[in-house]
Amino acid sequence: MREVYVAGIGITSFSRLEFPLSEIAAYPVMMAMKDSGLKDIEHLYVANMGGGRVNHQTGLASAVADTLSLTPSGAELIENGPASGGSAVKQGFMAVASGMHNVVAVTGAERMREVNNLEATDLVATLTHPIAEYIYGVTLPSLAGMFTRLYMDRYGVTDRHLAMVAVKNQRHALRNEFAHIQQEITVEGILDSPEAMTNNPYVAAPLRFFDCCPVSDGGAAVILTSREVAEATGRPLVRLSGVGQASDTHCVHEREDPTELLAVRRAAAGAMEMAGVEPSDVDVAELHDAFTILEIVESEEAGFFPKGEGHLALERGDTELGGRLPINVSGGLKGRGHPVGATGIAQVYEIAHQLRGEAGDRQVEGARVGFTCNFGGFGNNVVCMVLAGE
Repeated sequence: MREVYVAGIGITSFSRLEFPLSEIAAYPVMMAMKDSGLKDIEHLYVANMGGGRVNHQTGLASAVADTLSLTPSGAELIENGPASGGSAVKQGFMAVASGMHNVVAVTGAERMREVNNLEATDLVATLTHPIAEYIYGVTLPSLAGMFTRLYMDRYGVTDRHLAMVAVKNQRHALRNEFAHIQQEITVEGILDSPEAMTNNPYVAAPLRFFDCCPVSDGGAAVILTSREVAEATGRPLVRLSGVGQASDTHCVHEREDPTELLAVRRAAAGAMEMAGVEPSDVDVAELHDAFTILEIVESEEAGFFPKGEGHLALERGDTELGGRLPINVSGGLKGRGHPVGATGIAQVYEIAHQLRGEAGDRQVEGARVGFTCNFGGFGNNVVCMVLAGE
């Protein structure tokens, strides 16, 4: 298996974008091509979940290829719910590692704000089991709320810990010009002030408004190449050194222990084993914090902290920029935003940015190894990756 490198990166603002979906997907590819200096793309992978339903756009991959004037290069769409981006990067990784292609572009995009929040919530809810969950009104926030309550009862996580994640990630997002949420908040302001219940109401108790990521438009892209091509670009070398993927039961209620995210644990272990690293080797991580509880629990399942102690690491400041293991210095889904098809690729973008030493005032000093976790469904299908700077 050949070594695979991230030779180019690109991203759009994550907010509300008044452009066709195909252009939102195409623009970061152009940025990545400019970044790498590469013009000849052999194959294009496009990650998207909602184009057919929300934007009435099918055949997105071929539309993006044409928008970019990449024809006759091959192009295909990858859909794996909120883990679509991670899955698309995995497909690109396999194409280069196998020797089938030397240069591939991977892009992901959504235009989710074309519909209101209720419709966007319903779109994501179609990830649940159609007979055992969806028809009874189950949504991803409702599953997250139940999961959070169980975790609080077992491990002593409090609503203040959840608020600390939100405060940290929105503070990090202020250092990211592409982030959706450009608003500093405080624990006191969203929990203790007289206006807290009005400004931070419950969404799915115990989760409140500021515990949930925004609905975002946006796109992100990476160009993956062989080592020979990457070296020829003259850009800092960032190797995609490990990829892991795992699934769990579709129905959350069928899991033996509903407080465990086994797919995260297995995918993380697989990625680290392929890369030949341990959790202690990781310098910076991008975790899938669609809900604040997920950052805490994913940090445990990936092996960064003991089970049930992720919130204690948060208290110590370990996960802050400048801490022992900075997590979501991009702002994460909570601050940067969550256009679902783009999220997994945006995580890779951020880690590559960090490992090149080009992240400006959110740079993690001395970062050499980075980790990403892209979480599909409610832990139904998870893709994790390890990247290393050279």
